[in-house]
Amino acid sequence: MKLVIGVIMLLTFGTRCNSKVIQPISQEVIEGQGVDLPCNHQDIGTNMNVFWYRQFPNQEPQFLIQNYKAKVTSGRVSLTISSDRKFSNLSLPTVTQRDTAVYYCVLQTAQ
Repeated sequence: MKLVIGVIMLLTFGTRCNSKVIQPISQEVIEGQGVDLPCNHQDIGTNMNVFWYRQFPNQEPQFLIQNYKAKVTSGRVSLTISSDRKFSNLSLPTVTQRDTAVYYCVLQTAQ
């Protein structure tokens, strides 16, 4: 069964108004397979972390994972950030129908 995982193209939080992220508008995945959701953040500030959220229809966004650099895993998801911090991937190892949602990549100033 094919699933469509939606991702939003741009969303920014934090103090740098000119920071932006670029993501694919949607991504198709076959149930049972893994998926990497890419995020491009070329102008990330040195004091910004990468956050990922997911939002199910008619619900508030849910925090999934965040990090400053390298790789981190939380539950079923992992976040990998490139060494220059300009790209990141959210990885879901085995996608199920319950994973169908909108996924947001967000830059936020570290507190």
